[in-house]
Amino acid sequence: MTAIAPLHFADPREAAGLAAFLRRLLHYDRAAAVRIQAGGGALAVFGRPPSFEVIAIRTARLVDDTDLDVTVSAGELLEGIEESAGKAVVPDSVTGPPWAGVLPPRGGWRPVTGLPPVAGMRGAVGAAVTEFRTRDEALPEEHRTRAERDRIGREIWSRTLGDTGLPLRAVHAAQSLGFLPDLPDADLPVALYAAGPWLRLRTAYGSVALRTVATAFPVTPGHPAR
Repeated sequence: MTAIAPLHFADPREAAGLAAFLRRLLHYDRAAAVRIQAGGGALAVFGRPPSFEVIAIRTARLVDDTDLDVTVSAGELLEGIEESAGKAVVPDSVTGPPWAGVLPPRGGWRPVTGLPPVAGMRGAVGAAVTEFRTRDEALPEEHRTRAERDRIGREIWSRTLGDTGLPLRAVHAAQSLGFLPDLPDADLPVALYAAGPWLRLRTAYGSVALRTVATAFPVTPGHPAR
């Protein structure tokens, strides 16, 4: 197998950011795989934390115009990152999981209106977590099964954020993966985009995307999300 040349980041901090993203992914799935795409001096790493049913995307700038599209072990990629040197050794490819073949589109993204402030998004996630715990604790012992708890979770996390069509689980995923750090709203611009059946919540720290039913979302003219 031909060795893949190391990735050299334009800023060492981007190597650290990718490493943090991979650690969070591995927290939810120790055997996680990620798909890496690079081209035009840009890198995109895609993962799918199973608890949230979304595709998470971490991007970075590269020094070289590397052309790459490969699926690898998230753990092995993390081991190959040298944060101080700002580079990453790409491991051998693995057989990709089904989701890796159905990624969000590269273009055609248009802004979706109605996204609340970041503080409101965090508040909605916090309220949902509290509701789940309260309802879980109230279950009679004979009903406290995995199936019943999953049913409650699906009901709560499938609720949408206002009129955006974005499920709460996507916001929860963004927060859990470090894409919504505890910063003032003014320092953390967040935007929502739609492309066909896809929605994508984007911040400066990463994005989460998911397929929805083919519904017409309220969009306004704008530039692609990538």
